[in-house]
Amino acid sequence: MNAAHPALVPHSGARASLLSSASLGWSGFGAELIGVSAGSHRIPAAAEHRVGVHVGAPVRAVCRCNGERAARIQAHGDADVIPAGLDGEWSDDGNCTILRIWFADDFVRNTFDQLGLRASGAQIRPQFQLRDTRFQHLAWAMRAELEADEASDPLYAESLSTAMIVRLAGVSVVRDNKRRTLSPHAAARVIDYIEAHLDERLTLSELAALVELSVPHFKVLFRETMGVPVHRHVLQRRVERAKALLLQGTLSASQVALEVGFAHQSHMAHWMKRLLGVTPRELIRFNF
Repeated sequence: MNAAHPALVPHSGARASLLSSASLGWSGFGAELIGVSAGSHRIPAAAEHRVGVHVGAPVRAVCRCNGERAARIQAHGDADVIPAGLDGEWSDDGNCTILRIWFADDFVRNTFDQLGLRASGAQIRPQFQLRDTRFQHLAWAMRAELEADEASDPLYAESLSTAMIVRLAGVSVVRDNKRRTLSPHAAARVIDYIEAHLDERLTLSELAALVELSVPHFKVLFRETMGVPVHRHVLQRRVERAKALLLQGTLSASQVALEVGFAHQSHMAHWMKRLLGVTPRELIRFNF
């Protein structure tokens, strides 16, 4: 949205944060569920690319972005895309809820570079009322992370963000149909690194760099090699190590959670119950 637009109206609506990713350990991207009251709202220029996804009942909306104006009925799942450096305004005739997703420009540029898209002029452009089924699925998965009692590992949200950026840029990543996997040496290097750093915050970028691959290609090859996505493998290994430590009986449950990389004890209990079918307390009781 363009700062040079002459007729920006003052705020008349209010916004309230309902849920936020601020405490989830995400880096280079984020999400927030916002309650928006009827009225007009300004979107100041920012260094991040922003997407607002409409949640719930339709409202009549008017939006101005980059010198363009659009009036429409905004339905559940419709998205407005505001690239970094642009500002503007929008107005709604009723209260609504918005899933706001943002990506740091460096994160976007790195994703394009890793896909070899910079030379093709790939970029995120302003869009009104984007209706893309695949993007919606990714956005709802991001929303589920905000709403979950215990969110997944940040690696999962990073994977969602990478896929959303590709959809927003409107490019296709062409791959041949030949099944490919990591070499045994590369797979062993990644797995050993994960094992040695389970108690730390792992990122797709650092794992991919170990085997000199781009993040998108690494994700595909890892899944083909291990049979599960990266974030799922990391969660499984954390749960398995937590089980072993709990059965040793030398550390408390809260100490074990930190030792294997979970944010806290309840986070560990959630994933142990989900993956093993028992809580830490049940595990100890059944085995002693």
